[in-house]
Amino acid sequence: MGQEIADLLARIDRHAFAQVVDAFSDPAQRWFFSGQGRSGLVAQMAAMRFMHLGRQVHFVGEVSAPSIRKGDALLVISGSGETPVSVGFARIARAESATVVTLTHKPKATLAQIADVVLPVPVEETRQFGGSLFEQSCLLLLDGVILSLAGDMPDAHGVMLHRHTNLQ
Repeated sequence: MGQEIADLLARIDRHAFAQVVDAFSDPAQRWFFSGQGRSGLVAQMAAMRFMHLGRQVHFVGEVSAPSIRKGDALLVISGSGETPVSVGFARIARAESATVVTLTHKPKATLAQIADVVLPVPVEETRQFGGSLFEQSCLLLLDGVILSLAGDMPDAHGVMLHRHTNLQ
């Protein structure tokens, strides 16, 4: 499993990864995260880390999520790039003039055609069940984006620790 993840990460397009990091460059921008099934769980984990970093984030479908508008951005994780709900959210975001970023292993799929920024996650063969390799890799890639952004912050770990929940 570890070798599969390492091999996949070695195939990541560095330019596409840098575009995702750049998409998150404005600390004041509001972000909405989405994904269905296990991809949604990865999107929730990533949203939490971006919140820890001090970003304004919402998970689509949560009762406290506001409407998406111009100047906002939507990050969608979808292995197939064809999940109807995810494609629908991306279309709404585009109609509102929001930026759309997607992680998918189908860079020619409908979702990728809608998105402004696409990070292809090159899943090939895997011994793992379902989309596990895709989901694991997406989490590591988004943690990599966090580390890139945190590198420009003084005392990023202190900021993140301070924003970590204390109601547990």
